[in-house]
Amino acid sequence: MAEHETATRSLEDTLRAAFPPATVVLHNDDVNSMDHVILALLDSVPELEPERAVEVMLTAHERGEADVIACPLERAELYRERLERRGLTATIRR
Repeated sequence: MAEHETATRSLEDTLRAAFPPATVVLHNDDVNSMDHVILALLDSVPELEPERAVEVMLTAHERGEADVIACPLERAELYRERLERRGLTATIRR
């Protein structure tokens, strides 16, 4: 492994230990349409690709909940709030 790769990996490990990621969890509901959920995910979480939004929606529908994204806590709180403003139920798991 190159010295640069080792230093980068070490920095990433240090940051991850100091700021563990929080996971935004989408919960299933019987109120919103599947299309609404997909559009809300895409509007609320800019990193999501359309295929991933569909996958998250289907997983939440079939299993009751689905992990949307793992990211720093402040960003996770923002995404959760955006989803809730769109009428969805979302929580954060640490």
